[in-house]
Amino acid sequence: MVPRVQLPPEIQLAQRLAGNEQVTRDRAVRKLRKYIVARTQRAAGGFTHDELLKVWKGLFYCMWMQDKPLLQEELGRTISQLIHAFQTTEAQHLFVQTFWQTMNREWTGIDRLRLDKFYTLMRLVLKESLTALRMRGWEERQMEQLLELLTTEILHPDSQAPNGVKSHFIEIFLEELAKVGAAELTADQNLKFIDPFCRIAAQTKDSLVLHNITRGIFETIVEQAPFAIEDLMGEMEEEEEELEGDEEEEDVSSKNLFREPPKGAFRGADPGEGEGEERPEDDEEEDGASSVLQFDYEAVANRLFEAASQQSTPSLNRKRLYKVIRKLQDLAEGVFPEDDIPEKAYRKLLQGRRERKAKKRSSKSRRQSKTGRGEQEDPPADLSSRPEGTRQWRGTGADSTAPQQQRGGRGRRGALERRRRPRAGAGPKVPGCREPGTKKKRMQKSKK
Repeated sequence: MVPRVQLPPEIQLAQRLAGNEQVTRDRAVRKLRKYIVARTQRAAGGFTHDELLKVWKGLFYCMWMQDKPLLQEELGRTISQLIHAFQTTEAQHLFVQTFWQTMNREWTGIDRLRLDKFYTLMRLVLKESLTALRMRGWEERQMEQLLELLTTEILHPDSQAPNGVKSHFIEIFLEELAKVGAAELTADQNLKFIDPFCRIAAQTKDSLVLHNITRGIFETIVEQAPFAIEDLMGEMEEEEEELEGDEEEEDVSSKNLFREPPKGAFRGADPGEGEGEERPEDDEEEDGASSVLQFDYEAVANRLFEAASQQSTPSLNRKRLYKVIRKLQDLAEGVFPEDDIPEKAYRKLLQGRRERKAKKRSSKSRRQSKTGRGEQEDPPADLSSRPEGTRQWRGTGADSTAPQQQRGGRGRRGALERRRRPRAGAGPKVPGCREPGTKKKRMQKSKK
């Protein structure tokens, strides 16, 4: 009997990750995380390049087998967060590198029905890669290593990345970078992040890559200029509103100290107060946090001009990049290219202004309602204690019960019955029919 060969743990996990049952796949993902943590904690531990390729093969087909969009997104988030289980930066970069190599190898076999889930997986892995960089304080050396890795595996002309992977990566790069580091990154750091795109745009001979970089990176920076200005103005307005709000609260609190509550009102807080009111949720942090990257437009124009003005740059690339450089120079000089901003971005800008104005009005109305609630709301009094002048709708000098019966009692019903009874001879005249009175008169004349 042939002894059974013991397979390496990476192959065993990969086989379970690609299983038919979802319970088996979920259990394998949890075991994989524990295995990564245990192995990378050892001094002599760590994964080789081939071992991580096998792991990613299983993770790829684990995503392949997952149905339903919400479960796909949850699984993609779980897979992408495996990068934080690695204890060293080198292991994290190797994990990211093998992921993009796996996507490049398997991309042509993905059918159109499964494209969306792998688009989502690429977006989530890029986001977690940038998050790991942020957790280490945006160190310059690690930033350069990550950018070199992404350039080699995706953007470089010698890479094996298909056009679909390149196009999607260029499209989502600034979006995910803004989500992770827009509130922390400076203009100089953002310039370093887009430096590989400047070099590739000047060197590439692929017109599709040139178009995607120009449209997805540089023209996006130009289009986001109004949003960046709007964010700066919004921050200044928020600071002014906070100062004004503090002053108003101090004035109101000082006035309320010496004010007596109205008669019939409780001196404590109303137990039912605030139950039916909508309290402002903590979404202000997301709205207040900057979601647009800040750039030094003059520095970006100079860096792009340096790359485009080289002799090895193709004439088509140079002509296309010079147009973008002019727009960036205009922005640096304070000339805003309103005509070049698409209508969609302009509508979004106007919508953001309206939403902020609505939020300001609602916050002011809430403050006024809270401060003036004791004055505006009168205590409910007994109806029997009201003077007769408040019952004018019942009439003066008449019994109070009589009009009520006349409104909804027998008097009203009698009026309706009188309306319903038809009068004699008041029926509708139908052609060809005689009225009863005329018929009797004719009969009497004939008898005579």
